[in-house]
Amino acid sequence: MPIAAHAHQERTPSREHPGTLVALLGLPALLFALITWQVVADGPLLRLDERLSRVLLDPDRFSELLSDLGNVGVAVPVLAVALGYAAVRGRRDGTGRWWPPVAAAALLMVLVPALVVPLKELTDRPGPPVVPSGTGYYPSGHTATAAVAYGGATLLLLPWLRTAQARRALITVCAALVLGVSYGLVRRGYHWPLDVVGSWCLCAVLLTSLWLFLRRTARGGPPR
Repeated sequence: MPIAAHAHQERTPSREHPGTLVALLGLPALLFALITWQVVADGPLLRLDERLSRVLLDPDRFSELLSDLGNVGVAVPVLAVALGYAAVRGRRDGTGRWWPPVAAAALLMVLVPALVVPLKELTDRPGPPVVPSGTGYYPSGHTATAAVAYGGATLLLLPWLRTAQARRALITVCAALVLGVSYGLVRRGYHWPLDVVGSWCLCAVLLTSLWLFLRRTARGGPPR
């Protein structure tokens, strides 16, 4: 087999098993629908959520700093840097299809408020007792911003890392940032736990969709 053909074959993504797609897309979508239904219907799951919030609630400066990592002004610039790096590397390496992954990750970030804001209006959930009175706390926008910004940056950068250790380190940092934001929001009392879990489920669908798109556009790019 010619070297060029062999390299192209290595770079061609394998087809995803239907069971894998169901697990990665269907399960979080189902959980999100279930949680949203409980929030709208004021179901019994909310009683457990409120009790868990009382156990975890302990506002302090550290939890506030962690929650700030989900601010648009913090998370989105991180994604912007990853977008720029992926674009520059793709063009410099002669990758003909360098722009679709960059555009897709940017579009996904734009979709976050377009999805989260109507959901907040629909569910109209009050916040925890320590925040000012009001509604629109479900799902957590800070959690969604952090998950899509840091997760999208990770998916863009992974193909350009040469070693498995570097890739594992990047994934670990991404997970730590998202979990840190989530913990800070609940600990500080900015959100109920279910607000955060609902955002996890929503963003799992969004990031899995991005991952599948990146696999399908990986032909002609670096091995993924």
